[in-house]
Amino acid sequence: MKKFLVFSAVVILAACNSNESTKTDATTDSVKTMAAETMPAIKSPYPISYSSNFEKDDPKNAETLLALWKAWDNGDLSAAKDMFADSVELHFSDGSSMHSTRDSVIASAQKFRSTFASVVSSVDAVMASKSVDKNEHWALIWGKEVDTDKKGKVDSSYLQETWRFNNDGKADLMFQYRQAANPPKK
Repeated sequence: MKKFLVFSAVVILAACNSNESTKTDATTDSVKTMAAETMPAIKSPYPISYSSNFEKDDPKNAETLLALWKAWDNGDLSAAKDMFADSVELHFSDGSSMHSTRDSVIASAQKFRSTFASVVSSVDAVMASKSVDKNEHWALIWGKEVDTDKKGKVDSSYLQETWRFNNDGKADLMFQYRQAANPPKK
């Protein structure tokens, strides 16, 4: 009789745990459905050439982007080497671009960074998003960069950068937009 009671208790506990798992899965599915419902499709008078279907993504790519900015401020891009994919494409605010291997891009960026005595960045906003229909991971950042050149001249600008990350969490594409923080006097 004791064996039967123990067996029955195990079966009941297993059934309870199984039911909880089902409730959790159902709850997760319900939350995903609600999130999809709260993000209606965007109606645009313009054709959208890339995507208008984005959702929040894992914050790890935003954290990687923040680490990339910190490596730039610190002046040591070798610390960021493993954050880049084997092939990297960068589009800068001045209209120039670079598409090369990770090592070549880091070497060029380090050479440019070395022209500054210091760089101090501040971040206004950062977020990770995913293009649902393209299955691509992005991180966006807005901030301000204050550069001091080797002669002591200080220049500051507002930045907006959009970075794409591959499925391994490595940066492989960046678009940069910049505006002078102090517009020229007339």
